[in-house]
This record gives sequence, structure tokens and C-alpha cells, in this order.
Amino acid sequence: MRTVSVVVPVYNNAETLFELHRRLVEHLDGLSPKVDHEIVFVNDGSTDGSLVALRELRVKDARVALVDLSRNFGQVPAILAGWDHSNGDAVVNIAADLQDPVDQIGRMVAEWEKGSDIVVSYREERRDNVFSRLASAAAYSLWRWSLPQLPPGGFDTALLSRKALDAVRSLQERNRFFQGDILWVGFDVKFIPQARLPRLAGESGYTFAKKMRYFLKSYLSISYLPIRFMSLVGFLTALAGFIYTVVVLHAYLHGKPPFGWTPIMLVILFLGGLIMIMLGIIGEYVWRIYDETKRKPLYIIKDLQR
Repeated sequence: MRTVSVVVPVYNNAETLFELHRRLVEHLDGLSPKVDHEIVFVNDGSTDGSLVALRELRVKDARVALVDLSRNFGQVPAILAGWDHSNGDAVVNIAADLQDPVDQIGRMVAEWEKGSDIVVSYREERRDNVFSRLASAAAYSLWRWSLPQLPPGGFDTALLSRKALDAVRSLQERNRFFQGDILWVGFDVKFIPQARLPRLAGESGYTFAKKMRYFLKSYLSISYLPIRFMSLVGFLTALAGFIYTVVVLHAYLHGKPPFGWTPIMLVILFLGGLIMIMLGIIGEYVWRIYDETKRKPLYIIKDLQR
């Protein structure tokens, strides 16, 4: 009998955990009789009653494993912790907020049984506000320049065979792009659509600031386009400087008065701002190099119950 591990990162989801567990067990027990399951909950430093609820679920259900992290490390490190402590022949991650339909797991398992090493459940539509949808569309458009196979709406839920999971886990970067790593390893990927359900309780812990930090971290980890863009801007600026020099010489040779200080100051201010932006981009890359050299663990476990 083969086993499917379901990894659930948890951060202040006390209101949904019992209902999520009920739905998962009901669905997973109805899968093929040749497939067993385990549920790996990862408590990512929750400050509500999530840990108490998870301990209660662990007592009630022997197929529940609990990984309790020492503090809040973020969603991606929490998923990685669940991956590292799962025993299944295939591993699925799913959010704890009940917005991802659990019956999608059955479809993903069916594709895995047909031979797919990676099954991605991508969002067909988003139920966020207009600003969030526009920001997400812009972010995914930039990501897709460097990772064309990424679905337009992105994804959070994926199934990986043990072979594919070991390949993703072998990647050593600290600044991880979860979706990018899954698609980068090169295994055949099966894409299936899913609908995003409305949130039943609580609020998203992903603020706009957190989303921006994650976007910068992930985009700079997979793309060289910012550096190439800087080179292009440098070339265009040099070309503009050459053209401006020709214009000034032409005016001087024809006895026209100089243009004065205003255009010169505008050029200086423009170039100064451009240089500071470029230094900031370079600094982001340098910081990531430094961060990689520190070799700090992505997460620290306070308690593990299996």
C-alpha cells in the first residue's frame, strides 16, 4: 500500500483546524483502498489556540503528525519542514484556511497514480479585491518572464512524488521560491484547475508588505532580468549622453548661447536617482549572497510528535 502525506502549514488558523481535519479525513478515507494517508500539520509560531487544537487532533487521530516550529518562519519554511518530516510516497501541501478544496487532492492523486511526478493545482480565478488582483497579475507576469510554465494565476497546492520531492529538497538556496523550485527540477508536470473558495473564518496573514517582501525575495532568486535591465538602462543613458553632447556642440559651433544650468541640473538629478536605484538592485543581490553564506537553518523545530 502506498501512502500520501498531506502537509498543512498553520499560522493562527485555530478556527478552521477541526473542520479542515474532518474534511481531509472524510476525503482521504474515500480514496483508493490501495492508498493510505498521513496528515502533517506544521505550527508556524501561531499565537492563537492553533497549537492546542493540533495537539488535540494528534491525540484523536494516530495518522496526524505535528511539527511545532520555535517561532514564525514563514509559509515556505513551514512547508519545507512538513516535507522534511513526511513519510509518504507522494506529498501534497494544502492551506489551512479552507480556501483550497480538499477534493482536489483526489484528482491529484489520480494523476499521480497514472504516472505524473508533479501535479499542480492552479487557480482559475481569484476572489481578492481589485487592488490585490492587479498586484498579483503584475507579479505573476514578471515571474512568467523567467518561468514561462508558471500558470497565469499561480498556485499554492501541488503534489510531488517522492522522487520529485527529494529533487526539490536537494536544492540548497535559503531564499526559496516554492513554485519556481517545483517547476525548475524538470519532471513532467500535470496542471489541473481549481476554484478558490471564500474564507470561512479569520483573516489572511499575508499583508501587502509581506507579499512585496516575498515577491522581491523570490523574483531575485530566479531572475537575472533586473541586472540585464540595468545594463540596458546604462547603454541607453550613455547613448542619450552622446546625443546630448552632439546637440551642445552643434549649438556651440553655430554661435547659439548655452542652454543654462537648468537642463544640466535636471540631467544630474536624473542620473543620480538612476545610480541610486541601480545600487539598490545590486545591494539586493549582494545581500542574498551574504545571506546564503551564513548557512542558518530555514526553520528550527521545538517539538515533533508522530
